[in-house]
This record gives sequence, structure tokens and C-alpha cells, in this order.
Amino acid sequence: MSALYTAMPLWVLMTSLVTAVVIFLLGERRQRARTAMNLGGALAKLALVAVMLFGVWAGHDFHFRWAVIPGGPDIVLHADALAMLFISLSALLWLLTTVYAIGYLEGQPHRCRFFGFFSLCVAATMGIATAGNLFTFFIFYELLTLSTWPLVVHKGTHAALRGGAVYLRYTLGAGLLLLPGIIGFYLLTGLQSFQPGGVVGEVVPEQALALTVFFWMMALGIGVKAALVPLHGWLPTAMVAPAPVSALLHAVAVVKAGAFGIVRLVQDLYGISVVAELGVGVPLALLASFTILYGSWRALAQDDIKRRLAFSTVSQVAYITLGVAVAGPVAAVGGLVHLVHQGLMKITLFFCAGNVAETLGVHSIRDLDGTGRRMPLTMAAFTLGAFGMIGAPPLAGFISKWHLGIGMVEAGMPAFIAVLVASTLLNAAYFLPVLHRIWFRPPPDQWPNERDLGPGETHGWLLWPTLTTAAMALGAGLLAGMPFSPLDWVSLIIERDYGLVPQP
Repeated sequence: MSALYTAMPLWVLMTSLVTAVVIFLLGERRQRARTAMNLGGALAKLALVAVMLFGVWAGHDFHFRWAVIPGGPDIVLHADALAMLFISLSALLWLLTTVYAIGYLEGQPHRCRFFGFFSLCVAATMGIATAGNLFTFFIFYELLTLSTWPLVVHKGTHAALRGGAVYLRYTLGAGLLLLPGIIGFYLLTGLQSFQPGGVVGEVVPEQALALTVFFWMMALGIGVKAALVPLHGWLPTAMVAPAPVSALLHAVAVVKAGAFGIVRLVQDLYGISVVAELGVGVPLALLASFTILYGSWRALAQDDIKRRLAFSTVSQVAYITLGVAVAGPVAAVGGLVHLVHQGLMKITLFFCAGNVAETLGVHSIRDLDGTGRRMPLTMAAFTLGAFGMIGAPPLAGFISKWHLGIGMVEAGMPAFIAVLVASTLLNAAYFLPVLHRIWFRPPPDQWPNERDLGPGETHGWLLWPTLTTAAMALGAGLLAGMPFSPLDWVSLIIERDYGLVPQP
């Protein structure tokens, strides 16, 4: 096997990095060249990811190592089955979000800056997904913070700058907590690589307290990006960003990077058995449960569409943490597959929010009356995303919640099913009234700021990515039993990497 082939994680990362550099060099006026570079980079990444996906399925090893510090830790990129789950989601949604952003930002200033940092953000996400050790993970974790801040403050308004300042305080503060935890863990154990089943092995009694402290330092440091309560405050504030950025934060990059980091910490650094032995699994599950209920409760009170969706994300992403913290194979399947399912559903909802904002000038839920008649395709996509979040069959969200519930019983923690039931009722409480407004209330005589975006209900660059992600969310549920579906791939991860056979 050639070195070029085994180094595929590097080339996947470089597609975004090279795209960013070229876009910065093109400048503001080269619109056609910038669009071609954006789409070309996203398509090239998707093609490389497809090659890697089949390679990992066939058992090939994709590995790249760079000795940055002589005698010190190396930058290691490694694509295992778990990494490919996150990489595939990010690569596919990067392409669709790029298409959406091209239409959304048409005629607006600073597009060169936006798309340059947009590509850097995706490069950092790819680095997090393929990080083979804690050193590499931390570098790309911090790069993700720095590359997303310009996107959050893109509009340059007072509200945008304030949201960016809050975002930096939370995320840079997370790094200050994460780094000592990483260093302490390395000095204590001499280990830092990620391996299926964990690297800690048997816990020496005199190390138990220190391992517990370092676990929580890393879990909370990563938990900021995962928006675990009370570390979630940056997320609703960051909704001042443009709709493509909101979609990126919630479905592709920052929040998912945090959830993915929690999975790596629990399953590939400490290991499920060590997490149970240290007694940190149940507290982590309780923290995730509180986050699920709190986020849903806060979503009820939000009138701004994007803020309601933001608190929904706080709740929904915590399902991933809950699934891995419960420490059963079926629950882990439910948590991991929700990483993909939530991404598909939530990006659809944010695309829809951006469509009504750009086309009708609607930003508040109280102004959504009758939008189903004016924008039937967009609102049909929103309806699919909302019912998926509630967990209605046969949508993707139902598949996640079914496996989480069965897994909790299997793991001897049936009490956590109450969290699923309560959150489902709360999800219905904050989505169903919105759907009632959309479909059953008469439209107003005049929308707040209706724009003519061409024939049809909105610009095609905005509509087609929305319909595509909605169809994918529906297909992920309907075709869950098919080969290479998200559920099938997650089952492969659990069975191959952890020696567990999920049987819901």
C-alpha cells in the first residue's frame, strides 16, 4: 500500500486548507473563481472521503504522522471507523452548506473573508475527526475556535461583536481547562493515543483520584463546545451569525466536534470499563440528562426562530453524550448515530430559518403564520426536521431514540428512559405550535420584508440544499437497515472497534 494512499487523512484535510488559502488570495471581486474553488474543494473532499470510507470498511489503515517537536508528541492523523462517521457527515454537509452560503451571501460584502474562514473551519473539523492523539486533538480544537470566530462576527454589528466576545470567552476558557487535563493525564500515564477500548488499562488505586480529576477537566473542557449545561451560554448568543454559520456551528463543526471529543474521551482514551471503575459514567449521564431537559425547557420560551433552534441543539446534542455515558453497546449505537441524524435534521431546520429570513424578512415565530402557503417546500422540509427532532417514526430521530431507550434497559439504567420521554414531550411542545402557525393560520396581508429572489418560493441556491438535507433525514430513518446507512456504519464501529454486538 503506497504512502500517498495511507496518508489520505492529510489529503482530506488539505482540500479545505488549500481552498481557504486560494480564496484569500483571490480577493473579493473574483466571484466566479471563488465559487468554482468552493465547490471544487468540497467535491474533491467528498470524493476522497468516499475512497477512505470503502477503504476503512475493507480494513485498510489510513495513518499519517508528523514529528513536529523532536522527542516530543507527534501530530497523528488516523482514520478509523469512528472518524469516518464524523468525516463523512462533515464533508457532505460542507458541500451543501457551501451551495447554500453562495446563494445566501449573494450581493453581500466580505464574501472572500467569509468563505476563507469557512474552509479553515472545516479543515479544523477534519483535524479533530482524524486526530490520533490528545496533542493533535488539542491543536485542531483550538484552531476550530480561532477559525469560527470571524464567522460569528461576520456581520460586524454590535450584537455580532458581542456574540463573538462571548463565544471566545467560553471556548478559549475551555482550552485553559482542557490543556492542563491533557498534560496531567500524559504525565501520569505516559499515554495520549486514542485506541478502541481505551488506553488506560487497569487502574492503579493510587492513580484513581488523579485520573478522575483529569477526566473531568478534559470532559468539561470539551463539553463547552458540546454545549453541556452550564457551559452552553455561548451557543444561543452566537445565533447573531448568518444562517450558513449557524448551520455550520450546530450540524457540522463546533457542537459536533465537542460531542465527538466526548466520545473519544470515554471510549478511546479511558475506555468504558475504566469509566465505570472510576465512577464517572453515571455523573456524566446525569449531566447530559439535565442538559437535555434544560435545553428543551428553555427552547419553549424563545420567540426568535434561531434561538429556539439553538436551545434545541443544546438538548439534542446531549443525547450523544448520554448514549456513550450509559456504557451499553445499544445505547452507544443510539448516541453515535444521533451525531449524524441530529446533524441532518438540524441543518435542515436552520436552512429553513435562513430561507424565511432572506425571502420574507421573518425572524420570529409569531410571524410564521401562513408561511406554509407562501413557501410550501421550505416549510415541508421544516416539518420533516421538526418531527424528526420529536422522534416521530420513521424519521431519523426515532431511530436514535429507539436505540437509546433499548440500550438504557440493556445497561441496567431504565430510569434514564424518563429523560427520553420528558424530552420528547418538550420537543413536541416547542415544535408543534410552530407547525400549527405554519400550516393552519392565515398569512398576513404583508410580510415584514419580502424580497423577490426569482421564480419559485426562494432562490434555488437556498432551496435545493434544504430539500436535499430534509430528504436525507427522511432516508436515514426509512433506510436505516440498509448497508452503509448511518445506523449500519455505527453498528460496525461498535462491533469492530469495541468487540460488542448491538442487538436492539
